[in-house]
Amino acid sequence: MTDMLPTILTLLMLASFALIAGGLHLILRRKDRRKGALMLACAAVFVGNIVILTI
Repeated sequence: MTDMLPTILTLLMLASFALIAGGLHLILRRKDRRKGALMLACAAVFVGNIVILTI
């Protein structure tokens, strides 16, 4: 598991960047604010997991 940890953290960080970008795009373009907010919440959970795994 420890040899896969950097790969998992990298994928989580890339997914969180994509979720943040997509969520902001949905919110700012006023297409679907609820889905955008959920995407931002999911990104926050991912970042929280990254913080927990690195500590």
